[in-house]
Amino acid sequence: MAFGRLSSRQPDPPMADINVTPLVDVMLVLLVIFMVTAPLMTSAIRLDLPQSESADTGAVASSVVLVVDAQGALYLNDKAITAQALATHLSGVARRDPQTELELRADASVPYGRVVEAMGLAQKAGLTRIGFVAQLAAP
Repeated sequence: MAFGRLSSRQPDPPMADINVTPLVDVMLVLLVIFMVTAPLMTSAIRLDLPQSESADTGAVASSVVLVVDAQGALYLNDKAITAQALATHLSGVARRDPQTELELRADASVPYGRVVEAMGLAQKAGLTRIGFVAQLAAP
């Protein structure tokens, strides 16, 4: 029976490189978790926005004033108007000058849906510049 010689080969030196695969796996899992939870966090935050003082931005070349009072009635340039007549008038204004700005003044007690309806009429008519008018905070 013959025995072979043991090799005198040196053992492999320790590997100094970092195994990146587990690190990438963990980072991808964390990325997916944050992508799923981020939209849920933004809708859960309730804010009480502060009042601020702002400087007058200056006059616009052409503008139309739309008022929504506490009862939800519409007034265009201080004259009562129906929603259908408003849509017709605003589309005529948009044809004459598409850069006309709509100044929207709404009472604080008006339901949000009514304000959105007024904005929708203006956008459907072709007016894309809508400015919201608010009262300045007391000093």
